[in-house]
Amino acid sequence: MVQSRAPRADAVRNRKKILDAAREQITLHGPDTGMDEIAAAAGVAVGTLYRHFPTKTDLVAAVIAEHTTHLAETAEAAHERLATGARAVDEITDFLARVTEATATNHAVKAAARALGADPVDRDAEARAGAALAALIQAGQANGDIHQDVTVDDIYLLFSTAPTSQPPAARARWLTLVLTGLTTHTRTGDTRTRS
Repeated sequence: MVQSRAPRADAVRNRKKILDAAREQITLHGPDTGMDEIAAAAGVAVGTLYRHFPTKTDLVAAVIAEHTTHLAETAEAAHERLATGARAVDEITDFLARVTEATATNHAVKAAARALGADPVDRDAEARAGAALAALIQAGQANGDIHQDVTVDDIYLLFSTAPTSQPPAARARWLTLVLTGLTTHTRTGDTRTRS
Protein backbone atom coordinates (compact mmCIF):
# COMPACT_ATOMS: atom_id res chain seq x y z
CA MET A 1 0.00 0.00 0.00
CA VAL A 2 1.41 3.37 -1.05
CA GLN A 3 1.18 6.08 1.56
CA SER A 4 0.56 9.60 0.36
CA ARG A 5 3.27 12.03 1.30
CA ALA A 6 2.53 15.15 3.28
CA PRO A 7 2.72 18.30 1.18
CA ARG A 8 6.13 19.95 1.09
CA ALA A 9 6.57 22.98 3.32
CA ASP A 10 7.01 25.31 0.33
CA ALA A 11 3.81 23.97 -1.26
CA VAL A 12 1.90 24.65 1.96
CA ARG A 13 3.37 28.18 2.14
CA ASN A 14 2.52 28.84 -1.51
CA ARG A 15 -1.07 27.67 -1.05
CA LYS A 16 -1.49 29.99 1.94
CA LYS A 17 0.05 32.93 0.05
CA ILE A 18 -2.28 32.28 -2.89
CA LEU A 19 -5.38 32.11 -0.68
CA ASP A 20 -4.40 35.30 1.15
CA ALA A 21 -3.71 37.11 -2.12
CA ALA A 22 -6.96 35.91 -3.68
CA ARG A 23 -8.98 37.12 -0.71
CA GLU A 24 -7.24 40.49 -0.79
CA GLN A 25 -7.32 41.03 -4.56
CA ILE A 26 -10.94 40.01 -5.04
CA THR A 27 -11.97 42.15 -2.08
CA LEU A 28 -10.08 45.14 -3.53
CA HIS A 29 -10.86 44.68 -7.21
CA GLY A 30 -13.95 42.47 -7.43
CA PRO A 31 -14.65 39.14 -9.11
CA ASP A 32 -13.01 40.13 -12.41
CA THR A 33 -9.55 40.04 -10.82
CA GLY A 34 -7.37 37.86 -13.02
CA MET A 35 -5.39 34.82 -11.98
CA ASP A 36 -2.23 36.63 -13.18
CA GLU A 37 -2.89 39.49 -10.74
CA ILE A 38 -3.55 37.05 -7.91
CA ALA A 39 -0.35 35.13 -8.65
CA ALA A 40 1.67 38.37 -8.74
CA ALA A 41 0.17 39.52 -5.43
CA ALA A 42 1.02 36.12 -3.91
CA GLY A 43 4.57 36.28 -5.23
CA VAL A 44 4.26 32.97 -7.09
CA ALA A 45 4.38 31.97 -10.74
CA VAL A 46 1.05 31.61 -12.53
CA GLY A 47 1.85 27.93 -13.09
CA THR A 48 2.18 27.46 -9.34
CA LEU A 49 -1.22 29.03 -8.81
CA TYR A 50 -2.81 26.73 -11.42
CA ARG A 51 -1.17 23.65 -9.90
CA HIS A 52 -2.96 24.44 -6.64
CA PHE A 53 -6.19 25.77 -8.18
CA PRO A 54 -6.96 24.75 -11.79
CA THR A 55 -9.73 27.38 -12.14
CA LYS A 56 -10.73 30.62 -10.48
CA THR A 57 -13.89 28.89 -9.27
CA ASP A 58 -11.71 26.36 -7.43
CA LEU A 59 -9.67 29.16 -5.89
CA VAL A 60 -12.68 31.17 -4.70
CA ALA A 61 -14.33 28.03 -3.31
CA ALA A 62 -11.15 27.32 -1.33
CA VAL A 63 -11.13 30.86 0.09
CA ILE A 64 -14.76 30.53 1.18
CA ALA A 65 -14.18 27.04 2.62
CA GLU A 66 -11.28 28.44 4.65
CA HIS A 67 -13.58 31.20 5.94
CA THR A 68 -16.29 28.66 6.87
CA THR A 69 -13.76 26.53 8.75
CA HIS A 70 -12.63 29.59 10.68
CA LEU A 71 -16.24 30.35 11.64
CA ALA A 72 -16.73 26.76 12.85
CA GLU A 73 -13.59 27.01 14.98
CA THR A 74 -14.80 30.33 16.40
CA ALA A 75 -18.20 28.84 17.33
CA GLU A 76 -16.58 25.79 18.91
CA ALA A 77 -14.19 27.93 20.95
CA ALA A 78 -17.15 30.00 22.17
CA HIS A 79 -18.94 26.82 23.25
CA GLU A 80 -15.84 25.51 25.03
CA ARG A 81 -15.60 28.72 27.07
CA LEU A 82 -18.93 27.87 28.71
CA ALA A 83 -17.10 25.18 30.69
CA THR A 84 -14.88 27.88 32.21
CA GLY A 85 -17.82 29.99 33.37
CA ALA A 86 -18.49 32.18 30.35
CA ARG A 87 -22.10 33.24 29.81
CA ALA A 88 -23.75 31.91 26.66
CA VAL A 89 -25.35 35.27 25.86
CA ASP A 90 -21.95 36.97 25.94
CA GLU A 91 -20.43 34.28 23.72
CA ILE A 92 -23.28 34.55 21.20
CA THR A 93 -22.92 38.34 21.18
CA ASP A 94 -19.17 38.07 20.60
CA PHE A 95 -19.69 35.44 17.90
CA LEU A 96 -22.17 37.63 16.02
CA ALA A 97 -19.79 40.58 16.19
CA ARG A 98 -16.79 38.53 15.02
CA VAL A 99 -18.62 36.88 12.15
CA THR A 100 -20.09 40.17 10.97
CA GLU A 101 -16.64 41.78 10.92
CA ALA A 102 -15.03 38.77 9.22
CA THR A 103 -17.80 38.68 6.63
CA ALA A 104 -17.41 42.41 6.00
CA THR A 105 -13.79 41.88 4.98
CA ASN A 106 -14.71 38.87 2.80
CA HIS A 107 -17.87 40.39 1.32
CA ALA A 108 -16.44 40.87 -2.18
CA VAL A 109 -15.03 37.34 -2.20
CA LYS A 110 -18.48 35.94 -1.40
CA ALA A 111 -19.94 38.00 -4.24
CA ALA A 112 -17.28 36.58 -6.53
CA ALA A 113 -18.16 33.06 -5.41
CA ARG A 114 -21.77 33.63 -6.43
CA ALA A 115 -20.70 35.14 -9.75
CA LEU A 116 -18.38 32.24 -10.52
CA GLY A 117 -20.72 29.51 -9.34
CA ALA A 118 -18.36 28.29 -6.62
CA ASP A 119 -19.99 26.28 -3.86
CA PRO A 120 -18.71 28.11 -0.79
CA VAL A 121 -20.18 25.67 1.72
CA ASP A 122 -17.95 23.28 3.63
CA ARG A 123 -20.59 20.83 4.90
CA ASP A 124 -18.45 19.48 7.73
CA ALA A 125 -17.52 22.96 8.98
CA GLU A 126 -21.12 24.12 8.63
CA ALA A 127 -22.32 21.15 10.74
CA ARG A 128 -19.66 21.84 13.38
CA ALA A 129 -20.64 25.51 13.60
CA GLY A 130 -24.34 24.60 13.78
CA ALA A 131 -23.79 22.14 16.62
CA ALA A 132 -21.73 24.64 18.64
CA LEU A 133 -24.27 27.42 18.07
CA ALA A 134 -27.16 25.14 19.06
CA ALA A 135 -25.37 24.33 22.33
CA LEU A 136 -24.74 28.05 22.98
CA ILE A 137 -28.37 28.91 22.29
CA GLN A 138 -29.64 26.12 24.55
CA ALA A 139 -27.35 27.25 27.37
CA GLY A 140 -28.53 30.85 26.95
CA GLN A 141 -32.15 29.72 26.98
CA ALA A 142 -31.57 27.63 30.11
CA ASN A 143 -30.14 30.73 31.82
CA GLY A 144 -33.11 32.83 30.72
CA ASP A 145 -30.92 35.14 28.61
CA ILE A 146 -32.02 34.02 25.12
CA HIS A 147 -35.63 33.90 23.92
CA GLN A 148 -36.98 30.35 23.89
CA ASP A 149 -37.93 30.44 20.20
CA VAL A 150 -34.44 31.39 18.91
CA THR A 151 -32.80 28.74 16.69
CA VAL A 152 -29.57 28.28 14.75
CA ASP A 153 -31.53 29.10 11.58
CA ASP A 154 -32.36 32.47 13.14
CA ILE A 155 -28.65 33.15 13.63
CA TYR A 156 -27.99 32.29 9.97
CA LEU A 157 -30.91 34.50 8.92
CA LEU A 158 -29.38 37.37 10.87
CA PHE A 159 -26.04 36.88 9.14
CA SER A 160 -27.76 37.05 5.76
CA THR A 161 -29.10 40.51 6.66
CA ALA A 162 -25.92 41.88 8.23
CA PRO A 163 -24.84 45.23 6.71
CA THR A 164 -21.41 43.90 5.75
CA SER A 165 -20.90 46.55 3.08
CA GLN A 166 -21.63 49.36 5.56
CA PRO A 167 -19.09 51.16 7.78
CA PRO A 168 -18.19 49.76 11.22
CA ALA A 169 -20.61 52.11 13.03
CA ALA A 170 -23.53 50.77 11.00
CA ARG A 171 -22.48 47.19 11.72
CA ALA A 172 -22.26 47.97 15.45
CA ARG A 173 -25.73 49.53 15.38
CA TRP A 174 -27.10 46.48 13.55
CA LEU A 175 -25.70 44.23 16.29
CA THR A 176 -27.32 46.36 19.01
CA LEU A 177 -30.70 46.11 17.30
CA VAL A 178 -30.35 42.38 16.60
CA LEU A 179 -29.51 41.56 20.21
CA THR A 180 -32.79 43.10 21.32
CA GLY A 181 -34.60 40.44 19.31
CA LEU A 182 -32.42 37.55 20.50
CA THR A 183 -31.99 38.28 24.17
CA THR A 184 -34.43 38.78 27.01
CA HIS A 185 -32.48 41.84 28.18
CA THR A 186 -33.66 45.34 27.42
CA ARG A 187 -31.33 48.03 26.20
CA THR A 188 -30.18 50.71 28.63
CA GLY A 189 -32.89 53.35 28.84
CA ASP A 190 -35.44 50.98 27.26
CA THR A 191 -38.71 50.89 29.21
CA ARG A 192 -39.93 47.60 27.74
CA THR A 193 -40.15 44.65 30.07
CA ARG A 194 -38.40 41.33 29.72
CA SER A 195 -40.42 38.60 28.05
